[in-house]
Amino acid sequence: MKIKAVVFDAYGTLFDVYSIQVLADSLYPGQGADIAVKWRDKQIEYTRLITQSDPHNAAGSQYFRPFWELTQLSLTYTLDRLHLSHQEGQVEQLMDQYAKLKAFPENLAVLEKIKEQGLTTAILSNGSMDMLTSAVKSAGMKNVLDHVISVDPIRLFKTSPESYGLVQKTLPVNKDEVLFVSSNAWDALGATWFGFQTHWVNRQGLPFEALTPQPTFTGSDLNSVLVSLDHFKYQKN
Repeated sequence: MKIKAVVFDAYGTLFDVYSIQVLADSLYPGQGADIAVKWRDKQIEYTRLITQSDPHNAAGSQYFRPFWELTQLSLTYTLDRLHLSHQEGQVEQLMDQYAKLKAFPENLAVLEKIKEQGLTTAILSNGSMDMLTSAVKSAGMKNVLDHVISVDPIRLFKTSPESYGLVQKTLPVNKDEVLFVSSNAWDALGATWFGFQTHWVNRQGLPFEALTPQPTFTGSDLNSVLVSLDHFKYQKN
Protein backbone atom coordinates (compact mmCIF):
# COMPACT_ATOMS: atom_id res chain seq x y z
CA MET A 1 0.00 0.00 0.00
CA LYS A 2 1.31 3.43 -0.93
CA ILE A 3 0.43 6.70 0.76
CA LYS A 4 0.51 9.64 -1.63
CA ALA A 5 -1.04 12.37 0.48
CA VAL A 6 -1.24 13.31 4.15
CA VAL A 7 -4.35 15.37 4.84
CA PHE A 8 -4.78 17.21 8.12
CA ASP A 9 -7.74 18.52 10.00
CA ALA A 10 -7.04 22.12 11.01
CA TYR A 11 -8.75 23.10 14.26
CA GLY A 12 -7.55 21.06 17.20
CA THR A 13 -5.02 19.19 15.03
CA LEU A 14 -2.73 21.85 13.57
CA PHE A 15 -4.10 24.82 15.49
CA ASP A 16 -4.75 24.78 19.23
CA VAL A 17 -8.36 25.86 19.70
CA TYR A 18 -7.90 25.92 23.48
CA SER A 19 -4.99 28.35 23.33
CA ILE A 20 -7.70 31.02 23.13
CA GLN A 21 -8.28 30.60 26.87
CA VAL A 22 -5.23 32.77 27.69
CA LEU A 23 -6.80 35.83 26.07
CA ALA A 24 -10.27 34.86 27.30
CA ASP A 25 -8.99 34.70 30.87
CA SER A 26 -7.43 38.14 30.59
CA LEU A 27 -10.75 39.55 29.39
CA TYR A 28 -12.91 37.51 31.77
CA PRO A 29 -10.74 36.58 34.78
CA GLY A 30 -11.28 33.03 35.99
CA GLN A 31 -13.50 32.14 33.03
CA GLY A 32 -10.96 31.48 30.28
CA ALA A 33 -10.94 27.68 30.36
CA ASP A 34 -14.72 27.47 30.55
CA ILE A 35 -15.12 29.89 27.65
CA ALA A 36 -12.67 27.95 25.49
CA VAL A 37 -14.34 24.57 26.08
CA LYS A 38 -17.94 25.74 25.75
CA TRP A 39 -17.12 27.85 22.70
CA ARG A 40 -15.56 24.89 20.90
CA ASP A 41 -18.37 22.50 21.86
CA LYS A 42 -21.06 24.88 20.59
CA GLN A 43 -19.12 25.55 17.37
CA ILE A 44 -19.05 21.82 16.54
CA GLU A 45 -22.66 21.37 17.63
CA TYR A 46 -23.76 24.04 15.14
CA THR A 47 -21.92 22.34 12.26
CA ARG A 48 -23.62 19.05 13.02
CA LEU A 49 -27.04 20.64 13.40
CA ILE A 50 -26.75 22.33 10.01
CA THR A 51 -25.52 19.29 8.11
CA GLN A 52 -27.86 16.78 9.74
CA SER A 53 -30.90 18.98 9.14
CA ASP A 54 -30.49 19.02 5.35
CA PRO A 55 -27.93 16.37 4.33
CA HIS A 56 -29.26 15.39 0.89
CA ASN A 57 -29.71 18.78 -0.76
CA ALA A 58 -27.65 18.70 -3.97
CA ALA A 59 -26.79 22.36 -3.49
CA GLY A 60 -25.72 21.83 0.12
CA SER A 61 -27.61 22.58 3.29
CA GLN A 62 -30.04 25.49 3.03
CA TYR A 63 -29.10 26.26 6.65
CA PHE A 64 -25.38 26.55 5.92
CA ARG A 65 -23.43 29.42 7.39
CA PRO A 66 -19.67 29.83 7.02
CA PHE A 67 -17.57 28.48 9.86
CA TRP A 68 -16.33 31.97 10.74
CA GLU A 69 -19.91 33.10 11.30
CA LEU A 70 -20.69 29.99 13.34
CA THR A 71 -17.57 30.64 15.41
CA GLN A 72 -18.77 34.12 16.29
CA LEU A 73 -22.32 32.95 17.02
CA SER A 74 -20.89 30.21 19.25
CA LEU A 75 -18.87 32.78 21.17
CA THR A 76 -21.94 34.97 21.63
CA TYR A 77 -23.91 32.00 22.93
CA THR A 78 -21.08 31.00 25.28
CA LEU A 79 -20.82 34.47 26.80
CA ASP A 80 -24.59 34.58 27.26
CA ARG A 81 -24.61 31.12 28.85
CA LEU A 82 -21.93 32.16 31.31
CA HIS A 83 -23.72 35.47 32.00
CA LEU A 84 -20.72 37.46 30.78
CA SER A 85 -20.98 40.89 29.23
CA HIS A 86 -20.23 41.70 25.59
CA GLN A 87 -18.27 44.84 26.30
CA GLU A 88 -17.03 46.82 23.34
CA GLY A 89 -14.00 45.22 21.78
CA GLN A 90 -13.98 41.96 23.74
CA VAL A 91 -15.71 39.82 21.12
CA GLU A 92 -13.59 41.45 18.43
CA GLN A 93 -10.38 40.65 20.31
CA LEU A 94 -11.34 37.02 20.78
CA MET A 95 -12.36 36.59 17.15
CA ASP A 96 -9.17 38.25 15.94
CA GLN A 97 -7.15 35.84 18.07
CA TYR A 98 -9.15 32.88 16.72
CA ALA A 99 -8.06 33.85 13.23
CA LYS A 100 -4.45 33.49 14.36
CA LEU A 101 -4.64 30.51 16.70
CA LYS A 102 -1.40 29.18 18.12
CA ALA A 103 -0.05 26.11 16.31
CA PHE A 104 1.21 23.14 18.28
CA PRO A 105 4.99 23.43 18.66
CA GLU A 106 6.04 20.31 16.74
CA ASN A 107 3.79 20.86 13.73
CA LEU A 108 6.00 22.88 11.40
CA ALA A 109 8.96 20.49 11.72
CA VAL A 110 6.70 17.48 11.11
CA LEU A 111 5.18 19.04 8.00
CA GLU A 112 8.65 19.84 6.69
CA LYS A 113 9.72 16.20 7.14
CA ILE A 114 6.60 14.93 5.37
CA LYS A 115 7.32 17.24 2.44
CA GLU A 116 10.90 15.95 2.32
CA GLN A 117 9.47 12.48 1.73
CA GLY A 118 7.84 13.72 -1.46
CA LEU A 119 4.28 13.42 -0.17
CA THR A 120 1.48 15.84 -0.90
CA THR A 121 0.23 17.74 2.15
CA ALA A 122 -3.18 19.31 2.57
CA ILE A 123 -5.70 20.63 5.06
CA LEU A 124 -9.34 19.52 4.92
CA SER A 125 -11.35 21.68 7.27
CA ASN A 126 -14.77 22.97 8.20
CA GLY A 127 -13.08 26.35 8.38
CA SER A 128 -13.84 29.13 5.94
CA MET A 129 -11.07 29.76 3.44
CA ASP A 130 -10.31 33.23 4.79
CA MET A 131 -9.82 31.99 8.34
CA LEU A 132 -7.75 29.01 7.18
CA THR A 133 -5.53 31.27 5.08
CA SER A 134 -5.03 33.54 8.07
CA ALA A 135 -4.18 30.65 10.41
CA VAL A 136 -1.76 29.03 7.95
CA LYS A 137 0.02 32.32 7.34
CA SER A 138 0.23 33.15 11.05
CA ALA A 139 1.73 29.71 11.76
CA GLY A 140 4.31 29.98 8.96
CA MET A 141 2.95 26.87 7.24
CA LYS A 142 2.25 28.25 3.76
CA ASN A 143 5.30 26.62 2.18
CA VAL A 144 4.69 23.17 3.69
CA LEU A 145 1.04 22.78 2.70
CA ASP A 146 0.24 22.06 -0.94
CA HIS A 147 -3.51 22.50 -0.63
CA VAL A 148 -5.97 24.08 1.79
CA ILE A 149 -9.45 22.63 1.28
CA SER A 150 -12.55 24.16 2.84
CA VAL A 151 -16.02 22.60 2.91
CA ASP A 152 -17.57 25.94 1.91
CA PRO A 153 -18.21 24.99 -1.76
CA ILE A 154 -20.42 22.02 -0.82
CA ARG A 155 -22.19 23.72 2.12
CA LEU A 156 -21.90 20.56 4.25
CA PHE A 157 -19.60 20.10 7.23
CA LYS A 158 -17.66 17.05 8.37
CA THR A 159 -18.46 14.23 8.91
CA SER A 160 -20.57 14.17 5.76
CA PRO A 161 -19.13 11.86 3.08
CA GLU A 162 -19.23 14.80 0.68
CA SER A 163 -16.78 16.71 2.87
CA TYR A 164 -14.17 13.94 2.80
CA GLY A 165 -14.86 13.51 -0.92
CA LEU A 166 -13.38 16.97 -1.50
CA VAL A 167 -9.92 15.44 -1.07
CA GLN A 168 -10.29 13.32 -4.19
CA LYS A 169 -11.83 16.21 -6.08
CA THR A 170 -8.65 18.15 -5.34
CA LEU A 171 -5.95 15.47 -5.44
CA PRO A 172 -5.41 12.57 -7.90
CA VAL A 173 -5.51 9.89 -5.21
CA ASN A 174 -7.50 6.84 -4.24
CA LYS A 175 -9.06 6.72 -0.78
CA ASP A 176 -6.54 4.20 0.54
CA GLU A 177 -3.66 6.40 -0.65
CA VAL A 178 -4.65 9.11 1.82
CA LEU A 179 -3.52 9.27 5.44
CA PHE A 180 -6.03 11.53 7.17
CA VAL A 181 -4.84 13.06 10.44
CA SER A 182 -7.13 14.51 13.10
CA SER A 183 -7.07 15.11 16.83
CA ASN A 184 -10.87 14.94 16.89
CA ALA A 185 -11.96 11.35 17.46
CA TRP A 186 -15.29 11.90 15.70
CA ASP A 187 -13.41 13.22 12.65
CA ALA A 188 -10.98 10.30 12.62
CA LEU A 189 -13.94 7.92 12.80
CA GLY A 190 -15.80 9.69 9.98
CA ALA A 191 -12.70 9.60 7.79
CA THR A 192 -12.20 5.90 8.56
CA TRP A 193 -15.79 5.16 7.59
CA PHE A 194 -15.20 7.09 4.36
CA GLY A 195 -12.29 4.81 3.50
CA PHE A 196 -9.16 6.80 4.31
CA GLN A 197 -6.23 5.46 6.26
CA THR A 198 -6.45 7.44 9.50
CA HIS A 199 -4.25 8.69 12.30
CA TRP A 200 -5.79 9.99 15.52
CA VAL A 201 -3.64 12.49 17.41
CA ASN A 202 -4.77 11.83 20.98
CA ARG A 203 -3.21 14.78 22.79
CA GLN A 204 -5.44 14.43 25.86
CA GLY A 205 -4.99 10.70 26.44
CA LEU A 206 -8.68 9.95 25.93
CA PRO A 207 -10.29 6.62 25.05
CA PHE A 208 -11.39 6.36 21.44
CA GLU A 209 -15.07 6.40 20.56
CA ALA A 210 -17.02 3.27 21.50
CA LEU A 211 -18.13 3.10 17.87
CA THR A 212 -15.88 1.13 15.56
CA PRO A 213 -13.65 0.84 13.62
CA GLN A 214 -10.61 2.18 15.38
CA PRO A 215 -8.33 4.55 13.45
CA THR A 216 -5.48 2.92 11.58
CA PHE A 217 -2.93 4.60 13.89
CA THR A 218 -2.87 6.70 17.04
CA GLY A 219 -0.26 8.87 18.72
CA SER A 220 0.08 11.57 21.33
CA ASP A 221 1.27 14.40 19.07
CA LEU A 222 2.00 15.12 15.43
CA ASN A 223 5.45 13.49 15.60
CA SER A 224 3.65 10.15 15.71
CA VAL A 225 2.46 10.71 12.14
CA LEU A 226 6.04 10.20 10.97
CA VAL A 227 6.08 6.84 12.74
CA SER A 228 2.82 5.86 11.04
CA LEU A 229 4.22 6.75 7.63
CA ASP A 230 7.03 4.27 8.22
CA HIS A 231 4.41 1.53 8.03
CA PHE A 232 3.61 2.37 4.44
CA LYS A 233 5.45 2.14 1.19
CA TYR A 234 4.87 5.47 -0.46
CA GLN A 235 5.71 7.04 -3.78
CA LYS A 236 6.41 10.58 -4.90
CA ASN A 237 3.70 12.35 -6.82
